[in-house]
Amino acid sequence: MYIAALTLDVLLGDVRSLKQKRGVVRPLVAELRRRFPGVAVAETGHLDLHRRAEIGVAAVSATARNAAEVLDECERLVAARPEIELLSARHRLFNEEE
Repeated sequence: MYIAALTLDVLLGDVRSLKQKRGVVRPLVAELRRRFPGVAVAETGHLDLHRRAEIGVAAVSATARNAAEVLDECERLVAARPEIELLSARHRLFNEEE
């Protein structure tokens, strides 16, 4: 069993309030959940900043390759959004021995 985690640090476009931030982040989280039903997705950081967000994505798989491929697709989906600038993406992979 492998657990893969992805942390995305994003800069939001023309967002001037936390309410506007929610209007960008919530649909993004919902789209990731809809497109990849086997992953867990949440806003995990920068909760009090209106132009930054940290999105956490996790997947469990029988193979390391499958888990990594799913998270790569999630990263590409976020990077392709025009209203979001992907500042960094951190991948981590855990197995049952760790």
